[in-house]
Amino acid sequence: MMWLPFDEALVEEIQARMNLRKPNAKGLAEVAKAIQAGDGREVVCDLATGVGKTYLAAALVDYLAAQGVRNILIVTPGSTIQSKTIDNFTPGHPKFVAGAEYEPTLITADNFSRGQVGDALHDHAVVKVFIFNVQQLTKPTIKTSRKTRETDEFIGQGLYDHLQSVGDLVVIADEHHVYREKAKAFGAAVRELNPRAIVGLTATPDETDLDKVVFQYSLAEAIADGLVKTPVIVYREDGQKDIATQLSDACHLRARKEEVWHAWAAQEERPQISPVLFVVCQDIQDAEHVANILARDGYLPGEGEVLLITSQSSDKALAELAAVESPDSPARAVVSVNMLKEGWDVKNIGVIVGYRALASSTLTEQVLGRGLRLPFGSRVGVSAIDHVDLVAHDSYRKLLANKNALLEQLVPSAPELPPAPPSPDGQPMPLPFGEPQPGHSEIAENGELHLVGPARIQDGDLVDGTEFLILSSFEAAKEQLGKDQAAASQVLYKVKDAPTIVFPRREREYAPVTFSLSYIENSAAQAIGATFKHEFPVHLKRQALVAERDMHGKATVRTQQLEDEDATQRYVPVADVRRELEDGIWGLGLAPAEMQELNAAARVAKQFLLGAGVMDENDEALWSTRRTHQAVKEIEQLIKDAYSNRRLQPKWHYKRVEVPIRRPMPSDTASRWDEKFNKNKWYGDWSRSIQPYANFDAKSTEFTLAQMFDSSPNVKWWLRIYEPGDVWIERDNTKKYYPDFVVLDEEDVYWVIEGKSDISARDIEVLDKKKAAEEWARQVRDDGRFGIWRYVFATESIIRQARTWEELLAKAKPEI
Repeated sequence: MMWLPFDEALVEEIQARMNLRKPNAKGLAEVAKAIQAGDGREVVCDLATGVGKTYLAAALVDYLAAQGVRNILIVTPGSTIQSKTIDNFTPGHPKFVAGAEYEPTLITADNFSRGQVGDALHDHAVVKVFIFNVQQLTKPTIKTSRKTRETDEFIGQGLYDHLQSVGDLVVIADEHHVYREKAKAFGAAVRELNPRAIVGLTATPDETDLDKVVFQYSLAEAIADGLVKTPVIVYREDGQKDIATQLSDACHLRARKEEVWHAWAAQEERPQISPVLFVVCQDIQDAEHVANILARDGYLPGEGEVLLITSQSSDKALAELAAVESPDSPARAVVSVNMLKEGWDVKNIGVIVGYRALASSTLTEQVLGRGLRLPFGSRVGVSAIDHVDLVAHDSYRKLLANKNALLEQLVPSAPELPPAPPSPDGQPMPLPFGEPQPGHSEIAENGELHLVGPARIQDGDLVDGTEFLILSSFEAAKEQLGKDQAAASQVLYKVKDAPTIVFPRREREYAPVTFSLSYIENSAAQAIGATFKHEFPVHLKRQALVAERDMHGKATVRTQQLEDEDATQRYVPVADVRRELEDGIWGLGLAPAEMQELNAAARVAKQFLLGAGVMDENDEALWSTRRTHQAVKEIEQLIKDAYSNRRLQPKWHYKRVEVPIRRPMPSDTASRWDEKFNKNKWYGDWSRSIQPYANFDAKSTEFTLAQMFDSSPNVKWWLRIYEPGDVWIERDNTKKYYPDFVVLDEEDVYWVIEGKSDISARDIEVLDKKKAAEEWARQVRDDGRFGIWRYVFATESIIRQARTWEELLAKAKPEI
C-alpha cells in the first residue's frame, strides 16, 4: 500500500494556483511519484539555476500538506540560503511565494524553544515547516554544542529527537550536493533523521548521487525555453586585457544597459530596476583591489555604488546586499569572493566579471547562475534585458580555441528522436529530416558569433535550436545597445492600414448539458448523403389472370407474374428537399431554439446534399417524394444517434478578443531574406504581416508558412500568434491550445493555421488540439456572428510540397 498515492489532479491544481513554470510542475510530479512508498527513499531534482527551485520547494510543501503530511524539514547549507528560505515562506515579505493553499507554521532556530511553538509541534492538525541550516543539526562535539540536540522544556525532548520520532517527516535538502555521501557530518545530520523521504534540490548534483536523480532540467533547456538570460561573452579586439580596462568596459556596458532598462520599464509602466555589475574574485585581497578601482572617477565613484562583500563584511554591508534589487538601492556593483556563488538570488545582474578567471570558468553554473534570472520575470525581446554580459580578458582567438570548453557548460547533446511511425504497409517510414542533428551550429554576423544548439523536442514538437552562447566584440556589444535603446521606448503593434482581428475566443460556462447540432461533422452528413445519389424507383407489380381447363374439362383460373413496370412518381425541386431536411432536423426538438442551431441545421442539410452530389446551383433539380422522405428519415436518425451519444459538453460563449495587442518592440531583429535562420531573431520586411516583426520557433514549419502567406496574392493579411497570449482555443480538458497564425484571405475568410513537424503530427496531444480547433471553427461558423473561420493543420511534409497558399489548402484538406 502506498503511503502518499500520486495525485495528478492535485499537481495540476497547484501548478495553476502557484503559476508554476512547466519544469517546476514536471519536477513536482516526478518527485511525488518517486516518494509514494514513504520508505525513506532519497531522490534528487536537478534543476538549472534561475529556473526556480524555490517555487518547486514551496509547491512540494503544499502538495505534501494536502496529502496529510504535517512535518516538513527544509535544510539549507548555510545562513544566507536559510534566511532567503524563511523569507520565501513569510507572508507579506517581498520574496514570499504566493498561491499555496496551506499556510504552515514556520519553525526556526530562533523560535523553536518557545511555548507556542511547542504546542504546535504536538498539534497534528498544524502543518509545520522547519527551516534550519545543516550546521544547526549536526552532532555536537567536545568544542561545540547544538541547541537542536538539547532537551527543551516545551518540547519534552530535543528538537532533533522530536523530528526523529514523528512518523511523517519529509526532508527537502536545498543545494543537495552539499550533503553528498562524502560529506559525512552534513549527510549524517540529514539521513539519521530517518525521514519518510529526502528530496534534494540542486543545479549541480554530485556524481555519487546521479542514480538518485528523478528529474533533470538543464541550463541548456532553460536558455532554450527562454526562462533565463542568454550569456554573452564580450571580448576586446585590440587585445587589452588588464583589469582596469576590463572593469571600465564592464561599467560602460552596465551604464548603457541601465538606460535601456529604465526606458523599457517606463514604457511598460513597470517598477524601475537597475542592472548591477557582479565581480567574482579569488580572495579578499583581489576583491579589495577591484573595489578600489571601481570607486575611482570614471568608474562608479558615487556613495554606496560599490558594495564589497567578503567573510569579513559588516552587517550593514550584508543588509545593503539584501536590498540590491530595491529601486532605492544605490549599489551598482557587487564585488565578492566566492561566498556568493550560491544562495544570493537577485534578478538585476546585467554584467559579470571573473577576475583572474578564464571565460570557461566564469561560465560555471554557480557563477553564471547569479546573473541568469530575468529582471522583469520573462524575456521581453530586448537584448540588453534578455542577455547577461560576461566581460572576458580572453582574446577572440583564445575564446575560439577554448570553444569546446565553453560549450561543455551550456550546450546539450542532440535529442534522441522517437522511432519513425509505420507506413500503411507496415514498413517504417523515413524520418522527416536527413542527417542526425549536430551538437551545435554557428552563425557569424556583425562582430558576433552565435552558437546555436541542436533541434529539440519541446511539448511534443521538434523546434529549431536556440542560441546558447554569443561571443561578441566590445564594439558590437555597444552597437547592439544602441539598437536596444531605440527599441526600448517603442511598441510593436500594427503596420500602416493593417486591420485589427476580432478573434472569437471560446470560453466555457458551467451550465446544464445541452445538445448542439454543431457536434454533427460535415463528413458524417456527407457519408449518409452519398447513399442518396440515385433515385429510388417505385415498381408496379403486374400479374395476369390465366383461365384454363383441366383434364376433366373443368375451367380453372390462376395468376401469372409479369415483368414489373416503373410507376409514375411525384417529383419536387431540390430547394424543397433542402427545406424538408432542415424542417426534419429542426422538428426533432433536440437542439435549443437559437440562431446558431438554425445555421447548423442548414449546414448539415447542405453537407448531406453535397454527399448526394447536389451543389448549391442545382436547386432546380428534381427529387422524388419517396427519395425525399427516406432522406429526411436518415438525417433524423443521424441527429438522434448524435444526441444519444452526446458528450458531457459544457456550454460555451464567445469573447471578442482584439489582436494584435501592443507589446515591447524587439531589438534583436533581422530581415526575412537573411540566409541563415535564427529562432531568437524577430524577422521583418514583410508585405502582408499585420505586425512589422514576427518570431518563429521552427524554420521548416512556421517560418516557411509565413514566407508562403506573404508571397500569396490571395492573402490579405497574416498575424503570428504567440504563447502565452490572448488568442487560444480552450480544449475539453480546460487546457489552452495556442495555434501559430491567423490568416485573412481575399474573400474575407479567416484561417487559423497550425504548422507541425511530421514527427509530432500523430502525437495524441497534438491530435486532441487539432480536434478541438476543428470543432471550434465549426461552432464559430454555425454561430454566424464572427464571419467565416476555418482551421488548417499543415504537416512539415505538406508545407514542403506546397509552393503556394492555394496548394497548401488543397493538400491540407481543411473542413470547409
